[in-house]
Amino acid sequence: MNEQIKQIAERLIGLRDALEITPEEIAKVCNLPLEQYLELESGNVDISVSVLHQISQAFGVELTTLMFGDEPKMSTYFITRKGKGVAVERTKAYKYQSLAAGFSGRKADPFMVTVHPTPEGTPIHLNSHPGQEYNIVLRGRLLLQINNKEIILEEGDSIYFNSELPHGMKALDGEKVSFLAIIL
Repeated sequence: MNEQIKQIAERLIGLRDALEITPEEIAKVCNLPLEQYLELESGNVDISVSVLHQISQAFGVELTTLMFGDEPKMSTYFITRKGKGVAVERTKAYKYQSLAAGFSGRKADPFMVTVHPTPEGTPIHLNSHPGQEYNIVLRGRLLLQINNKEIILEEGDSIYFNSELPHGMKALDGEKVSFLAIIL
């Protein structure tokens, strides 16, 4: 499995150790069976942003700290130059680039997301997390599934939705898709 996923798993273990909480407590927060949560900590399976978001909200840790390992430092403003945001490629299909990782006390988490095409018939991986999400497609065409409804978004289209509903995405036309995602 990807080295970045192993590093995220190590940060989850470190968080538990620092807060002196059990795997059972975190599994409960994530609404996961204990065995499934422990598999995430093993670093052998992908860890969804929705699970990390639930953990960050429940334990007062910045989402980007869990994803990228950097502690935010700025409280007035933080600039992310083109192509320079810290990034994690969770799977071969998704790459998340944080656009505000260095700003502390964020009320939202903005990401530049790249979705690579997958083989025909590959199921859409669904996530859910507390709050709301805003997406605007910058390049390509995106199939977004929200609560069993499929919506096609083209360049310039945007959507704001309840991210507690199961949702996932897929690149269309065999082309890479780039979009801005803001998790609130």
